Amino acid sequence: MNTLVALCPIGAEKILGNEIKKLGYSLVDMGSPRPLGRVAFLGDDDALFRSNLCLRTADRVYLQLASYKAEDFDALFDSVYSIPWQDFFYKDVRVVVDKVRSHKSKLSSEHSIQGIVHKAIYTKLGDVWRIHTMPESGERSDVRIYIENNIVAVLLDLSGVPLHRRGYRKDGGIAPIRETMAAVLLQIMNWRRKTPLHDPFCGSGTIVNEAMLYAYNVAPGFGRRFALENLSIYDEDRAYQIKCQEAEKIQPECQTRITGTDIDAAAVERSRANAERAGVTAGRALQLIGSDQRIQRPDFEQADFRDLGAPYETGLLLGNPPYGERLEDKEAAKLLYKDMGELLENFPGWDLGFITSRADFESAFGHQANSTKKLKGGNLDTYFFQYFQSEQKGRR
Repeated sequence: MNTLVALCPIGAEKILGNEIKKLGYSLVDMGSPRPLGRVAFLGDDDALFRSNLCLRTADRVYLQLASYKAEDFDALFDSVYSIPWQDFFYKDVRVVVDKVRSHKSKLSSEHSIQGIVHKAIYTKLGDVWRIHTMPESGERSDVRIYIENNIVAVLLDLSGVPLHRRGYRKDGGIAPIRETMAAVLLQIMNWRRKTPLHDPFCGSGTIVNEAMLYAYNVAPGFGRRFALENLSIYDEDRAYQIKCQEAEKIQPECQTRITGTDIDAAAVERSRANAERAGVTAGRALQLIGSDQRIQRPDFEQADFRDLGAPYETGLLLGNPPYGERLEDKEAAKLLYKDMGELLENFPGWDLGFITSRADFESAFGHQANSTKKLKGGNLDTYFFQYFQSEQKGRR
């Protein structure tokens, strides 16, 4: 079995853990307090590819190559050197120690740790392959180091480009939400495929398109490559079989009511284009199993949220309204949030969720949320405000 580590937005660890368990893998206890934004799990060799292909809420997946105690640089070097790096790389590899994190440990200089780890890897490869200088003419492979209480974890990147970059969003517009964060919000709201969903600030269509992929059970990684494919442990034939297995799970016959609106006509067109690319990727996945079926694209229309009304008795309104980060925009954002308060009346029986970096959202919105969750993706602290009006969730 392999130990893998998946990264996610801080605050979404439980959601990612549940998703990992649904794939059939067992979680690994990472100690107390649990590291933020990381979930470890055990998986077979198929998990290396399947987790990258299928996980919606993970930003990256790593293979943990070793975990050991190191209180000085000699121990760090020797332990990294002991790893059979030659089993993972081709001889033209360019290894980059892309990030080091040290917490409550004697080894604290991240730059020095980075240098020692890189030297140990190249010394080992040079000794095994009997070469004095690595050519570094091939693909890049990233290694990440976490040190917690003098315990070193050596991780090999299997994802490459972050997993939130599905491949369908060519134009994100202004301040787009990450695809993985959108997937997290859908899970927090416990959205069900047959429940109508609408985004009144569709922007680039990310929330709507993630809902579409989830509704039709399309694995989010079908439209891209992974760093795993550059490693010597990659099994191309098995990866193809896994793709076919996941393509069999796509449900093009699923009936959905997924829509988005935006006051900006350019945003609507951008959302449509991104949805079309996501739909084409799903279609190509279906072709792997000889199917010419297609999944239904969401509907996007130009509209001001103030003019919207509930088209069905129940549903989910989920949005990423403008944050007003710049000083001159903050007052405009507060006025917008105030107008948004009418959505509770205009969508009776619907649950509503809004993500924003503004902790004062509720006061401007005019209503206290039933639940608030703090999430951090990248360097941005955000708050997810949830309002429950449906009969089922309103009883909470």
